Amino acid sequence: MSSEELGAYIGAFLWPMFRIMGFFLAAPIFGSQLVPMRIRVVMAVAITVLLAPLLPEVPLVQGVSVGAFLVVTQQLLIGAALGFFMQLLFQVFVMAGQLIAMQMGLGFASMMDPANGVNVAIMSTVYMMIVMLLFVTFGGHLVMLEILIESFTILPISTFGVEAGLMIRVVNTLSWVFSSGLVLALPALTALLITNFAFGIMTRAAPQLNIFALGFPVALMFGLFIIWITLGTFLDSAENIFAEFFAMARELL
Repeated sequence: MSSEELGAYIGAFLWPMFRIMGFFLAAPIFGSQLVPMRIRVVMAVAITVLLAPLLPEVPLVQGVSVGAFLVVTQQLLIGAALGFFMQLLFQVFVMAGQLIAMQMGLGFASMMDPANGVNVAIMSTVYMMIVMLLFVTFGGHLVMLEILIESFTILPISTFGVEAGLMIRVVNTLSWVFSSGLVLALPALTALLITNFAFGIMTRAAPQLNIFALGFPVALMFGLFIIWITLGTFLDSAENIFAEFFAMARELL
């Protein structure tokens, strides 16, 4: 076997692995801190071994060269961009939890998100735990892997740069995150807004009332009551958001 043939065999395995590893670093569930780095590497290598024989032919690049560096950087960026795009789905529910928590007076109550290692509002953490269970139940992790595999056909490994429109479409998805999070939190926000408006009228009618001592516990209890009521429709809302997001993910590619 010549050195060129050996380089082609190694490249057919290494270049896809870099994209898959970049995806696992940024993707939800797989890229969370709950999954150790060794497990991610083993998963990336296993998927690469199974996937490499099915991929289109990769370009022949010298082992140590500028072209090899460009291919590695390109594959890492594509994988990380796909993983970041998948992460936006969970930020919809984080945004909804933040909006509800701020309106009901729980904006100061935060706890560590075990998946991302950052402090978020307590309502966002509750929503995240529910959504992660629903995501796995609906087979979302399998859809993520399917989109990753399809990316090798739509965005084949090459020495050329990534289309700028792909990155722009990923960034434009942020508007969908804000709008979907607002729509998800709108029933609770509307009810809490009416409650605060009623307390404002009471303060004008009876100025001797301490609105801060009375309004905070009532708004907190009423907010928890509204969340309990809206949990009945949370499953349907999450399913619709999942379906819309995966349709956007396929259109992205």
